[in-house]
Amino acid sequence: MRDAPSATLAPMILVVDDFEDNRAMYVEYLRFAGFRVIEAANGREAIERARESLPDVVVMDLSLPVMDGWEATRQLKGDPRTRAIPVIALTGHALAGHSQGAKDAGCDEFLSKPCLPKTLLDKVRTMVSTGEPPSPKESKRKESAKWRANDDARAARGPSKPKTSKRG
Repeated sequence: MRDAPSATLAPMILVVDDFEDNRAMYVEYLRFAGFRVIEAANGREAIERARESLPDVVVMDLSLPVMDGWEATRQLKGDPRTRAIPVIALTGHALAGHSQGAKDAGCDEFLSKPCLPKTLLDKVRTMVSTGEPPSPKESKRKESAKWRANDDARAARGPSKPKTSKRG
């Protein structure tokens, strides 16, 4: 089922997760951030929805019933209609080899669960704006800039004053 088109046609995200609570949390967060969102509960549904709707980004759990996310991603990347759609793997498989395995299957990014919705939103926004994941060098540069900005803000406020108690 596709969301009604908006006047500005916000980017569409396909969220694929077999756990309804996880899916609902990410769907609501992405919608609140202004994205149109469609859902799938297994790999086969993911392929069908992606071919029907051609989303801007797919957020793919890798452990799925019917067809797992690994195979669904391989099929999406093997289809000329869907191969250019960025896929973000979102999975509880946090072992070192799983990240490379996800990339080998065609995933463009890899996030481990539990994943804060804000972290996912940042990845989705990056993928929507560029169509590709940030380079490791760019990610480190942005993180360093964020830390410097926080340090500069603290320095501008000056030293913190200890709170005094008004007890008698």
